Amino acid sequence: MPERSDQNPGGHADAEETLIEVSMTLNGKPASVRVNAMERLLDTLRYELNLPGSKEGCGEGECGACTVWLDGLPVCSCLVPTFQCRGREVKTIEAIEPASLTPMLESGATQCGACTPGVVMTACWVREHPEILRTHTMRELMAGNLCRCTGYDGIIDGMARMMGANAMLAGRGGAESAGSPEGNKA
Repeated sequence: MPERSDQNPGGHADAEETLIEVSMTLNGKPASVRVNAMERLLDTLRYELNLPGSKEGCGEGECGACTVWLDGLPVCSCLVPTFQCRGREVKTIEAIEPASLTPMLESGATQCGACTPGVVMTACWVREHPEILRTHTMRELMAGNLCRCTGYDGIIDGMARMMGANAMLAGRGGAESAGSPEGNKA
């Protein structure tokens, strides 16, 4: 990706590009930014709005490292043009309360940090929607987040710990059933 500069706000080769104004709710607060019409949300967050938490892994929506919430749903920000966020709500890793992540840290769910923001955003979404565990396993829900370090057991264990009673209410059991092969059967 080309370097960004003040003379080229869109970060692309043509400095004469048309910039558009995009207003959204970002991490619970109003935000407005002028961007190239097709700039990716990931780039806008990182370079225009100074929120570097979302990471670029693949740039193709395959790895999940750039996951944010758009109107309450997890999306890969590398696939979303910023203009599509007009009037919508975006939530990034920077809005997650650090104390709520203790179970993920204690279970070894984070190692190198490349996938961590996307993993956390997806895990927090699952925590807020425990009813989905009635029809999907935690491993299925994390399938869009690639991790080369943990082997996923730490991530699944951390999610189960983070979910606590919510996992039990959803009918999937606790950390034991979420992380074992038996717990992954519907």
